[in-house]
Amino acid sequence: MKIVLMEPLGVAVEKVNQMAEVFCGHGHEFVSYDSVAVSDEEMIARAKDADLLMIANHPLPAAVIDAAVNLKMISVAFVGVDHIALDSCRERGIVISNAAGYCDDAVAELALGMSLTLLRNGRQVDAAAREGKTRDGLVGNELAGKTVGIIGTGSIGLRTAELFKAFRCNLIGYSRSEREEAKALGLTYKSLIEVMKESDIVSVHTPLTGATKGMINGDLIAYMKPEALFINVARGPIVDNQALADALNAGLIRGAGIDVFDMEPPLPAEEPLHQAKNVWLAPHVAFATKESIERRAQITFDNARAWIDGTPQNVKA
Repeated sequence: MKIVLMEPLGVAVEKVNQMAEVFCGHGHEFVSYDSVAVSDEEMIARAKDADLLMIANHPLPAAVIDAAVNLKMISVAFVGVDHIALDSCRERGIVISNAAGYCDDAVAELALGMSLTLLRNGRQVDAAAREGKTRDGLVGNELAGKTVGIIGTGSIGLRTAELFKAFRCNLIGYSRSEREEAKALGLTYKSLIEVMKESDIVSVHTPLTGATKGMINGDLIAYMKPEALFINVARGPIVDNQALADALNAGLIRGAGIDVFDMEPPLPAEEPLHQAKNVWLAPHVAFATKESIERRAQITFDNARAWIDGTPQNVKA
C-alpha cells in the first residue's frame, strides 16, 4: 500500500519519519512532501498512485481525487473536512478521518483570551501605556457573572464552556443536538435567537456545513446587546462578516474577536473587518500551538494505522 503525506504537518521531519516506521515496517511505501503543492497538477502528481492520503488544511479538489484511482482513505490533520471534495469521496466510498480533539484546548483558550482582552480593552490599554497616557476612558469589565452563549457544543464548544464556567459565567447554548455533558456544566439550551439576545459574549464553535453557512447573518446580529462581544474561532463562512463589520462600525455591539474568514489568510485589503471598530483579528491561529500541532500529527498517523488494521476511527465521511 502506498501512503502519501501531501503537505507538512508542522512537526520535524525526524518526527514524521519516526511515526512512519509503523507503515514501513509492515511493507507499506511511505512518501512525504515538505512543501504545499502550488497547483492541482502538482497535487495530482503526488497523489495519483496513493492508496491513502494524509493532508492538513490545503484544499483537496475533485480533480485530484478523481486522478487518484487507487485512493481508499484520507487521513486529515484537521477537525473540519469542508476543504475536501466530499461528494467525490462519497461516490467512491473513500473513508475520511479527522484529527478529532487535537485542538480543543488551543481553540477554547483563544476564545477565552479574546473575550478577556476585549472586556479589558487590551489593545487600547497597551497603546495608552506606550503613548504615555493614563487609564482615563479605559475602565473595563469583569468576566465573572457574564452570560456566555456557546453556538455549537461539540468537543471544542464543550471545552470552551468549561473554561468560561471556571470564571463563574452563566452558560447558555445552541446546537443541533443537545449534550448531557453540557447540561452537567449548567448550560441551558435555547433557540439561536434567544442565545443572540441574552448573551454578553457569543462564541461560535459549530462546524461549517450547508446548513450553517451564512447562519449568523445581519438579522441575528441585530438581536445582540449593545455591550455584547462576538467571537468566531470556528469557520469564517458561518458568519456574514460584512454584516458584522457594519454592526461594529455602527456601535450596535461592543466588539469582536475573529480568527476565521471566508478565505485563508493573507486577507485581501477589501476584507470588511479590516476597517471595523474594536475588532481583534487573527490569521487563523486558534488551533496553532506547539502541543496541538504535535497532537494532530500523531492522531493523523494513528487514524491511518487504524484504518489499515481494519478498525477505522474518527471517521467523518
